[in-house]
Amino acid sequence: MRQYDHEILNIIKERWSPRAISSDPVDKEDIKGILEAARFAPSCFNEQPWRFIVAYEQYGLNKMRNLLADSNQVWANSAPVLILVLAFKKFAYNGKENFWAKFDTGTSWGFMSLEAANRGLVTHAMGGFNRKEAASIYSLDDETEPIAIVALGKYGDPKDLTPELREREYPSDRNKQEEFVVWDTE
Repeated sequence: MRQYDHEILNIIKERWSPRAISSDPVDKEDIKGILEAARFAPSCFNEQPWRFIVAYEQYGLNKMRNLLADSNQVWANSAPVLILVLAFKKFAYNGKENFWAKFDTGTSWGFMSLEAANRGLVTHAMGGFNRKEAASIYSLDDETEPIAIVALGKYGDPKDLTPELREREYPSDRNKQEEFVVWDTE
C-alpha cells in the first residue's frame, strides 16, 4: 500500500498503471476529453511538441498491437484504446533542436493520465514497442520521435492476467523524497 508523507490531490493518489484492462469500449467523448487535458499541458515557448495517434477501432488496434513487445501484448491486447505518443524534435518557429520536447511531451502524457483517472479510466504507458516499425508504418519523418504507447480503458479483472502479472497488479511503491530531492541550502 502506498504511503503519502504529504497531502496531495486525491486524483494523484488514485492514479496508477494497472495491467488488468477491460476490453469494454471507451466512449469516444471520454477519449477526446483525455486528449483535451493533454492539449493544455505547459510547454517551452508554447510549442506543444506532442502528437498522438489514437487506435480505437479494430484495424488501428491490430496495427498498433503488432508494435508492442510480446511481454506487453500479453496484457495490453485487451485494451480498447491504444495511443502512440510522439514528440517533434525541432521547434516549428525556427527549426532548431527542441531540447525540451520529450519533457513537454511527458507532461502532456501526465495530464492525460490524470484526466483518465478523473473519468474512472486507467492508463498504462509502455516503452516496450518497436519504434523503428512505428516510424515506418505511420510514415514518421526523422524529426518525429515515437516515445510510448499508452493503453487506455476501464479497469479489468486481475484474474484475467497471467499468475506472474497478477502478483504485480497493485500500485507500486515510490521512493522517499530524500532519495531524489536535494535541498540547496548552503
